[in-house]
Amino acid sequence: MSAADNPQQVAPLRDASTVVLVRDAADGIEVFLQHRVQQMAFAGGMTVFPGGGVDDRDRDAQIQWVGPEVGWWAEQLSADEATARALVSAAVRETFEECGVLLAGTATQVCADPSIYAAERAALVSKELSFAQFLADHELVLRTDLLTPLAHWITPKNERRRYDTRFFLAQLPAGHDADGATTEAEATEWRTAAAALADWQDGRRFLLPPTWTQLRHVGEYATVADLVAQPRVLEPIEPVVSDGQGILGLGFDDSADYFAAMADGRLDTLRDVAK
Repeated sequence: MSAADNPQQVAPLRDASTVVLVRDAADGIEVFLQHRVQQMAFAGGMTVFPGGGVDDRDRDAQIQWVGPEVGWWAEQLSADEATARALVSAAVRETFEECGVLLAGTATQVCADPSIYAAERAALVSKELSFAQFLADHELVLRTDLLTPLAHWITPKNERRRYDTRFFLAQLPAGHDADGATTEAEATEWRTAAAALADWQDGRRFLLPPTWTQLRHVGEYATVADLVAQPRVLEPIEPVVSDGQGILGLGFDDSADYFAAMADGRLDTLRDVAK
């Protein structure tokens, strides 16, 4: 049973950040993808980008920044400054926790080898250590210039867990290695947007609408530089839902394309999910 079965009990929204980590490759832009374990409470079994919910400690004003200031991010993300700070901090923290890529360093140089902070990474995951304390302990600053605002999606009202999610672009820094060392994913990989979409269309992977939409957008560009340079205005997208139909009742821009491109038999799977 979903929240849509009882419209009086719509789940509250939680702020979240998702990072579309990209790199240039011979066949075009590659995207880092995680295939989540089935047991995850949210998006179990789905193919996703790194990210997660905001921790209250991400709002710590002591976090040092280099790059666009909090006010700029607040305007881009349509948020107050405290929320903008938390969203950007969560984007960097979650990327480090989930794949070992650290978008921090000094004012002039990105951290050369994040693997030296393996113990701190584990402490962040267990919440024994705050992100602000980690940065301060190692005299690191958050590099907001390495992030680009990309999109804004809101989980529809029929879900038990709902997130107000900002998507960010980030290019893989030189010398960094995105890994699969997270309990949240059964596998990770770099794929071009076209290949990832083909995996979804052929039934090898499952993409929720926000992931599918961002992959289609990335696939329109030949290089990371072109993708990052594209100006955007982030309009919140909250799919509408039809009572009792679960994901099959979602409506959003291009939702007809989303359902039409599915592999044979995928709609049967979705009907099972909707129950």
